[in-house]
Amino acid sequence: MKTLLTAMVASAAMLAAATSHADERLLIGSTSSSSSHYSYFVAVNQIINNQVEGVSSSVAETGATVDNLRRLGRNQIDMGLVTTNTGYHAYAGEEDFEGRPVDSRLLWVYTVAPQNAVMRQDAEVETFADLNGVRFNPGITGSATEKTTEAVMRTLGIEPDYVRGSTTDMVDAMKDGRVMGSVKSGVGERLDGSSMDIATFTPISVLSLNDEEADTLRTEMPDVAIVDVPEGAAEGIPAYTTWAFGVAVHAHPDMDDETAYQIVKAVMENPEPQVNAFAAMQDADMAKMTLEVGTVPLHAGAARYFEEQGYDIPDALQPVQ
Repeated sequence: MKTLLTAMVASAAMLAAATSHADERLLIGSTSSSSSHYSYFVAVNQIINNQVEGVSSSVAETGATVDNLRRLGRNQIDMGLVTTNTGYHAYAGEEDFEGRPVDSRLLWVYTVAPQNAVMRQDAEVETFADLNGVRFNPGITGSATEKTTEAVMRTLGIEPDYVRGSTTDMVDAMKDGRVMGSVKSGVGERLDGSSMDIATFTPISVLSLNDEEADTLRTEMPDVAIVDVPEGAAEGIPAYTTWAFGVAVHAHPDMDDETAYQIVKAVMENPEPQVNAFAAMQDADMAKMTLEVGTVPLHAGAARYFEEQGYDIPDALQPVQ
């Protein structure tokens, strides 16, 4: 009888422990459901639910990066979409987060958006320094591209004659020569559709940072990455160097280390559902992107996975308490 009672108590304890572990629920902050990035997070959610034992998750439609950071700060979500530049601002308490920092930890980066300075060839602008006084669009009005381009130009001491407008406005203006150039986010290592549209009407070029400019941005703008885009971003476009920011997944710093490890492992080792949901990830090396473009410390669980795969963690991404 005593043996039976002991066995029942042990079984109940094991069941309680299993139930407790299985009850770990995570809420993922994404973006608008009309965005392709939302589809990506649906795929991530499926991977977590199918591959990470004892954890269940669901996706919440949100206002994207800034909203997700604020929700992380209020403990309303456990992980979510964050662009690397704004993630750095929040972590450092700068820009829109001045005096109100938000502590979060990097899990992974799933796509990188090179910022391409596309010029009409007849503008005869061959370097960024040549942009002084040139009619130039820094990015669509209100976008992260616009804000980042302006910061880059200030840092490099360059003063274009800025022209504001929507993507449609700028495509039309470049086609008819009212604007000589515009900055647009690339799609992986390719120019975006609006830049290709311009190229069907007039020859284009893409400006490249020189070594001194690239070093200046690395030192003075840690919120952006410097990337080398290989030849072939569009027909006839040689290799070039530019600034970029990534789209990442950040976690609340209190996420359990083992949970973070298992989620990152599952995501890194199951790329197919992610590519199906977000075509720009085709042939992407997420680990490499994460370590090259991330701007805040890795979650300890994520760092453990990358170290197990033989990667060196950059100093800026080393986990912190």
